[in-house]
Amino acid sequence: MPLAFGIVRDEFGARMHTALSVLASLAAVGFGFGIVLAGPIVDVFGYHGLFWVPLVATVAAAIATVLFVPESPVRTPGRLPLLPAVLLAGWLATLLLALSQGNEWGWTSGRVGTLLAVAVVLAVAWVVVEQRVPVPMIDMRMMRRRGMWSANAVAAFVGFGMFASFGFLPQFLQTPSEAGYGFDASISESGWLLLPSAVMSFLVGFVTAGLVRRFGARAVIVTGALLNSAAFASIAIWHDTTWQLYAATTLQGFGSGLVFASLAGVVVSAVPPSQTGVASGMNANIRTIGGSLPAPP
Repeated sequence: MPLAFGIVRDEFGARMHTALSVLASLAAVGFGFGIVLAGPIVDVFGYHGLFWVPLVATVAAAIATVLFVPESPVRTPGRLPLLPAVLLAGWLATLLLALSQGNEWGWTSGRVGTLLAVAVVLAVAWVVVEQRVPVPMIDMRMMRRRGMWSANAVAAFVGFGMFASFGFLPQFLQTPSEAGYGFDASISESGWLLLPSAVMSFLVGFVTAGLVRRFGARAVIVTGALLNSAAFASIAIWHDTTWQLYAATTLQGFGSGLVFASLAGVVVSAVPPSQTGVASGMNANIRTIGGSLPAPP
């Protein structure tokens, strides 16, 4: 995705923001359809199918890239520094492992505490090394730009809400009704609940660039965040029937589509062309980190 954003910037010119919005929305619809199709895939192929089917799709995407995606003319001289790459991978891996296993191992356990401490040390070392190497993998001065750090903060918080809902709502539907709040849904049935969110995010991508041109990126992002908040509030208040949940996920998809489609353009516009892929990649990483954060009990 980050490399795709860079190629869009090189190839689309004045239509760049529209193309970025659609591309960001396609990622959302792909994620949503993946959740919906997970149930039927397991029913037909077993859980191994959850790996074989994406493998086939990924190979097809690689072949299509070779055949149809134009090469980017932008090149940055210099070799990719190895040590910053290792440190970046290290602190991300240790942080996400601690966050994903915290409920199982216990948040006060030694393993989680050690992983978090190692993540902090590696992150500090990564920042220091990136500031000293001749050709940094990620320019720390770029990360301090207002358009970058603010977009990354938004991505983290909205990613937290979106991925928390994607993780919670299927479990909520699958809970036996004897518990007092579940719907006895199967894996396939619970996956359908997230389809409106994915479809709405995709459709919004076609109009977001026009909204940004008319009202500004800040107004569109704030509106999307408020719609997300309203969707989550409605789930907390009204969750007795499935139509209420479908209405909420549709609203949530509308809001998150506005946010992420707008953020793509904000990030790309805030950096020089040679930094497009790096800036977009960090924004995607921070969104994922936000999505992995534990919800409060």
